[in-house]
Amino acid sequence: MQIAELLARARALVRSAEDEAAKQAYIDILRMDPTNFSALNELGTLAWAGGFRSAARTAYQQALLHHPANPIGHVNLGNVLRDEGDLDGARRHYQSALDIDGSLPEAHRGMASVLAELNEDGAEQHLRQGYAASALTTSPYRGTGKGVPLLLLVSARAGNLPTRLWIDDRHYTVHALYAEFFDPGTPLPPHEIVVNAIGDADLCEDALLCAERLLAGRSAPVINAPARVRATGRLENARRLAGIPGLIAPRIDALSRAALLERADLGFPLLLRRPGYHTGRHFLRAQNRAELAAAAAALGGEQLLAIEYLEARGADGMARKYRVMFIDGLAYPLHLAISADWKVHYFSAAMATNASFRDEERRFLEDMPAVLGAKAMAALERVNSTLGLEYAGIDFGLARCGSVLLFEANATMVVFPPGPEPIWDYRRRAIDTVLEAARRMLTRRLELKPLAAPTAGRSSTPPDSNTRRQTNSSD
Repeated sequence: MQIAELLARARALVRSAEDEAAKQAYIDILRMDPTNFSALNELGTLAWAGGFRSAARTAYQQALLHHPANPIGHVNLGNVLRDEGDLDGARRHYQSALDIDGSLPEAHRGMASVLAELNEDGAEQHLRQGYAASALTTSPYRGTGKGVPLLLLVSARAGNLPTRLWIDDRHYTVHALYAEFFDPGTPLPPHEIVVNAIGDADLCEDALLCAERLLAGRSAPVINAPARVRATGRLENARRLAGIPGLIAPRIDALSRAALLERADLGFPLLLRRPGYHTGRHFLRAQNRAELAAAAAALGGEQLLAIEYLEARGADGMARKYRVMFIDGLAYPLHLAISADWKVHYFSAAMATNASFRDEERRFLEDMPAVLGAKAMAALERVNSTLGLEYAGIDFGLARCGSVLLFEANATMVVFPPGPEPIWDYRRRAIDTVLEAARRMLTRRLELKPLAAPTAGRSSTPPDSNTRRQTNSSD
């Protein structure tokens, strides 16, 4: 069989969601021609869709090794590096792609994302070039029969909630619409349900307002109405949730750097954050006034959030952060991260190295009410109803009095599947339960039969997946 025939077969297998067979077909091609760009690039895309980031990076690197002048290869590798946090590496590859093809929309989009993250000029110009031709992309449907058309509203400036693990491309044809750049005079693509994935109210106010206008008068069911998401900024949430019994919300002020340094009534330690960032980025603590100016200068930006520090350390001196998801009106435990650092995130916590911490998390996942107590459970129920979102979550600590210490509550909560190591087996059921609840939410809105959980590699790809699926036209 010739390589062209093998490529056609591999692509057909991808379209029918037979990912393992498709992977083997690409490997067969590479045995015949280890330098084939299409096989390397598409194998990388397949690995990426399945969550195998390292394998995707290796495939894209090999594609570029043999085809350094292919701009798509640079964009795809740049996307992987950007998601891994290597912004300098991603920037180099986006620039290489633009040097080869200065009109490539995907390269402009990637560069805009990196420049925005680095707080450098030029991001807006790249965004406009990236979406000048189209603000709508359609991910391939990979099921049998006809896929349910789903409109996914996203922001071009990031701040989107992750949907890859619960919007299954074997059941849905996903039309991703970038709200800020979509012409409101253009008809929306056919759809039976809308998922508003624009989740960060601090970063995406313009996108949420655009989404509200686009949906005005529409009758299709909407997951996470934009107006409700718009009310979940850190400042507004702290104010409206502060009155909930059993919940302690921090005082938050939005201040310019100059106004911050002039304030005489600040309490220390004080947390400083640039709005619109998560996972600990652009987030510092000033222990006293002497550290305030340096911390503010390090963060950059025109406006900062000054956040009251809530002590989340237990009697053992360790800080704890709980995450609970709110899916279709119900609360589900997702994880507990325990760390010696005040800035607690699961990826940087001590969970992998401390069996007693994992056992504590297991108890939380298996019996959340017993671990949190009645006061905290009642407060979480009130938070859930106040947010009024179909998909959201809350990060919080526990005060020694049993009250919830609010960190944040919004729609941008990420569900991270655990690694393959056996030490994480206790987490899998809780994560699967959350994802299945999200799938049922869609099913209930559409009154469809229950959807089967996607296997690895069979879930829908992120909104920017079109850059990873492009291939060199010359096979």
